[in-house]
Formats: sequence, C-alpha cells, structure tokens
Amino acid sequence: MQYLAHTMVTEFILLGLSSSWRLQVLLFFIFSVFYEAAVLGNILIIITVIIDSHLHSPMYFLLSNISFIDVCQAMFATPTMIAGFLNEHKTITFQGCMSQIFFLHVFGGSEMVLLVAMAYDRYIAICKPLHYTTIMSRRVCTVLVGVSWAIGISHSASHLAFTVNLPFCGPNRVDNFFSDLPLVIKLACLDTYVFEILVLTNSGLLSFMCFLLLLTSFAYTIILATVHRQASDGMSKALSTLSAHITVVLLFFGPFIFIYIWPFESFPIDKFISVFFTVFTPLLNPMIYTLRNKDIKEAMRTPRRHVGSKQGF
Repeated sequence: MQYLAHTMVTEFILLGLSSSWRLQVLLFFIFSVFYEAAVLGNILIIITVIIDSHLHSPMYFLLSNISFIDVCQAMFATPTMIAGFLNEHKTITFQGCMSQIFFLHVFGGSEMVLLVAMAYDRYIAICKPLHYTTIMSRRVCTVLVGVSWAIGISHSASHLAFTVNLPFCGPNRVDNFFSDLPLVIKLACLDTYVFEILVLTNSGLLSFMCFLLLLTSFAYTIILATVHRQASDGMSKALSTLSAHITVVLLFFGPFIFIYIWPFESFPIDKFISVFFTVFTPLLNPMIYTLRNKDIKEAMRTPRRHVGSKQGF
C-alpha cells in the first residue's frame, strides 16, 4: 500500500486499434456484429441446454458454463472498444482499468480449467462408458465448475494485489483497446522487472500447463486410441465431440500462449491477437459446437421442455 500515495494517474488513455476515422467506423460495424453474435449465440446455447431434457448431461452442463464465461468475457472489454471507435478521446478510469485486468484473468483462468474438465468428461464417457453417470455425477460437475471459478479468481487476485499498488505518476498511454496487464505494468514509475517475472510465471505457467495437460495427457491418448478401435455410432459421436473440443482448445490457447511467451515485448501482431482473444474467442462455442453437434442443432430446431433428465444427470 506504500505506493498509493505516489500514484497520480486517475485515468489511462487507450490508443485503440487505429487512428484512421474511416477504418474506425468500419471496425465499429464489424465488431458490433461479432459482439452481438457472440453474446446471443452463447445465451442461446445456455437456454437450449436448460430447457431441453435431452441435453441434461455432464458434457452439456460444462459447455453451458463455458458459454456463460464467454458471455462475460465478451462484455468485459468489447463494448468499451466499440464505443471507443466513435470517440475521439478514448480513456478509462484507474478503477475501470484495474477492473478490466481483474475480470479478464478471472474469465480466462476459469475457462482454461473448464476446458480441462471437459477433456476429463470426454475421457470418462469414451473409456469408461458403464461408469460415466456414476463418476460424472451432478455433484462432481458442480465441484469442477466451482474449482474453475476459484482458480480463476485466485489467479486474477494475485495479479491485482500488486498491480493496484504500483506507483503510476505520469505515463498513462496504453497502446491497445483495453487495459492489457503487461502494458499497464510498464507504465509504473519504477523498475518493473520483478513484476514482469511474476506476471509471466503466473499467467504464462497456468496457460502453458493447462495446454500441455489437454494435449499430452494420458486421458487424451486413451480417448483417441479407443475411438479408433471402435466404429459404433456412439464412438463416431464421441469422435465428433472430441474433435470439436480439440479445435476449441487450439484456437483458445494458441493466442494466449503467444501473448505470454513475450509478454513485455511489443510486436505488430499483438493487437490482432488481443482482438482475437477478446472478440472472436467467445464465438468459438456457438460456431464450433453448434455447427458440429447434432444434439444441439436438433434441440434448437425442435425445443423440448424439461420432462426429467433422460441421462440421469
């Protein structure tokens, strides 16, 4: 808390994506469409899973929770960016900046853990189908969701604990459309090397470990081997859901890991990756799971009221 007395910055200037007025107007309409599609698409998935009894299973329970996180993630920075396209002066208060940093890492960290939980769910469903309903009970799924939020909140709080107390005494120009943690830290009026290492260790290690766990774990190896050995309709369906999940994992973690390989070095592609992570990532669930999942497509065409869980979940 000793740094607060030396913090004179009350707001940060967001430089945005471009200084061209015509380009900003074009981006305003483009990103508005993507934002609405992400929010409405994920809300549609949540509602469909709730009202259709055929989707009352662990996989769709976890998927609906990921959709909820994606709705929150879409709302944390994209509306500010969209509004900024029409404003000459793009600013955010110090408190607003800290809030953006906090919620970005809460949602990002929580979704990482939920993606691992979905991988575990697919492993149990394919490799131990007779014990699936027993192992992936409602209580277990609820615990997995609770753990994901707990990890996300603790991960984010550890960042905010030292960032909010840094002395900001002059420079306040953030070269992005939202309060990106590495860029904000570099504006502090002291040697930030130690804090940079903390950020790299916390965020980079968490994302990289989750990514490796998802792609190289024993569970995924067994899943793929089992799917290739069996050609039943159930296994074909499992392969479809598994391939969709792997696609989401790659598209989600790819940009995130790139950002934290060199978090404090500036590259021309950084803003593109930021746009992808905040604007396009929330669209992954509606686009991939909806387009490739027959159960969800069927449920959206012919919604069925809750009449008891078909799958005992």
